[in-house]
Amino acid sequence: MGLLEQIKDAGIIGAGGAGFPTHAKLTSEAEYILLNGAECEPLLRVDQQLMAMYPDEIIRGFEAAGRLVGAKKALIGIKKKHKEVIELLKERIQALSMGDYVGVHELPDIYPAGDEQVLVYELTGRVVPETGIPIQVGCVVVNSETALNIYKASQGQPVTEKYITVAGDIPNRLTVKVPVGTPIMDVLKLSGIEDFSDYAVIDGGPMMGPVMADIGGFVTKKNKGFVILKKDHFLIRKKSVTMEQAKRVNKATCEQCRMCTDMCPRYLLGHNMQPHKMMRVMNYSIDDLEGQKIAQLCCQCNMCELFACPAGLHPKMANLYFKEKLAEQNIRYKPEKTEFEARSVRPLRLVPSKRLIARLGLRSFDLPAPMTESGLVPQTIRIATRQHVGAPAEPIVSAGAQVQAGQMIGRIPEGSLGAAIHASISGTVSEVTADYIEIRRN
Repeated sequence: MGLLEQIKDAGIIGAGGAGFPTHAKLTSEAEYILLNGAECEPLLRVDQQLMAMYPDEIIRGFEAAGRLVGAKKALIGIKKKHKEVIELLKERIQALSMGDYVGVHELPDIYPAGDEQVLVYELTGRVVPETGIPIQVGCVVVNSETALNIYKASQGQPVTEKYITVAGDIPNRLTVKVPVGTPIMDVLKLSGIEDFSDYAVIDGGPMMGPVMADIGGFVTKKNKGFVILKKDHFLIRKKSVTMEQAKRVNKATCEQCRMCTDMCPRYLLGHNMQPHKMMRVMNYSIDDLEGQKIAQLCCQCNMCELFACPAGLHPKMANLYFKEKLAEQNIRYKPEKTEFEARSVRPLRLVPSKRLIARLGLRSFDLPAPMTESGLVPQTIRIATRQHVGAPAEPIVSAGAQVQAGQMIGRIPEGSLGAAIHASISGTVSEVTADYIEIRRN
């Protein structure tokens, strides 16, 4: 079996949160393959620790992925503040005799350095076109945990475990490895908090992650971190605003200062994303269909809403409003050009991570979250059939079946984009639905 088929069978998806099936991404031909080790979201600590713990495996998996896509060069992007990890990676690349192919590129400590399009520009100087993806400028991007999973797939190991940072206003900040399908509440309680009635949980990083409406779910391959904060924290209150509330506040207060646009990472790359115009269209009910289309260029990084706006308004929500409205009408933005250049002011408008963390009210929580043995032994796990981009996996087991950890329990539907799923513990299949497969430990 070739590596691409091994990756497909292992059920590997983008581990950085996007969840795109990796085997589909690696069918492209590219000039560069890029490793996203930026982990630009505040408080998250997975990638930097994995690169320190498993440098050889990550380098080997990354190099193998690069050979698959025919890349001439493989570049690892990591923030220059991680000096010890950078030196270790450089040392191991030479020891593995890959120095002529794999290189390390130091990234500035800015947000959002881990945005795919920002990463492509920082590592290659190329700008991904509007509404485009990295392959359009000859690049394929994989996350560092994804590279580790590619190496494991080459050794016959499917994806059955996930690395997650638990951070925020909690006694114990830590990063753990848990079986996919573990009850989220079990992971949250590792924080040292038992009663969550006064807390809210952000699924992912504090910038892009949503506040979880229900913390009674189960870990998926896409989970990256859980940020636990008091319900009255600024960030929770800001993220809990409804669309109708945002529309009222925007209309009453926006003065069209255009700071949201001037600080937008995609605008600075030369794209036509201009949140202040979306605020104008929303606030004055302007019937301008062409003008509304630029909302589809928003990557929802939240820079405009959580950092740039001096009045604390909701420009990202305005973008989201029009994105959803246009999607309902099946209307799509069409770029007027194919080549783009970053704006000359971009170097002057990059936002340092420390400044962002202070603005978010997270400075006192910006502490290490060391890799820790969780000790979790979940008795019941639920493997979601849809934890990736594309069609849900088709169950290939029935209730009552005995399964072993690592056994495939759901496959990709014929002719569809998707990812296989595997049992993360050995036990008995207790329930099979269209949404999940439940397994009880024997």
